[in-house]
Amino acid sequence: MTTDAVDPMDRLIAERSCERLIIEFVRKLDLGDPSEVAELFTTDGIWEWAAGDRSIRGRDALRAYFGSRPADRLSRRICTNILVTLTSESTATATTYFTTYRVDGHTGGMLPARPPVQVGHYEDTFRKVDGRWLISNRSLFLAFAGPTERLAPADES
Repeated sequence: MTTDAVDPMDRLIAERSCERLIIEFVRKLDLGDPSEVAELFTTDGIWEWAAGDRSIRGRDALRAYFGSRPADRLSRRICTNILVTLTSESTATATTYFTTYRVDGHTGGMLPARPPVQVGHYEDTFRKVDGRWLISNRSLFLAFAGPTERLAPADES
């Protein structure tokens, strides 16, 4: 089956569902409970880094990985150029550019602006499972990266 045979409204709904997963992923990391990111993946979902041999496989491992994020981390991810492509009635791919701003040791309040610690793109595959679109694989590609700054405790600054 070619995707040309997919009803245009079904295509639009599928593409929007996948785009929403991309946005929900960063919202949960930055503003929600990071361990909930795992629920956006299929049960056998994979999060991997293109450089090196680093990957997290399966929803339980993903929940543990994202849930281990430092409690004092302040981050904001900016996603843009989201391009979702339906590859069948139940599969899709996407490429998304991202920029990550992040510090550890945050105890509250607004901080002076800092440069981003990462700039890159995600390459995703999605699968429709029981009527719900989920991420089956997310690969992270970094063009620029640096260390995460650790803020000095307030009494030391």
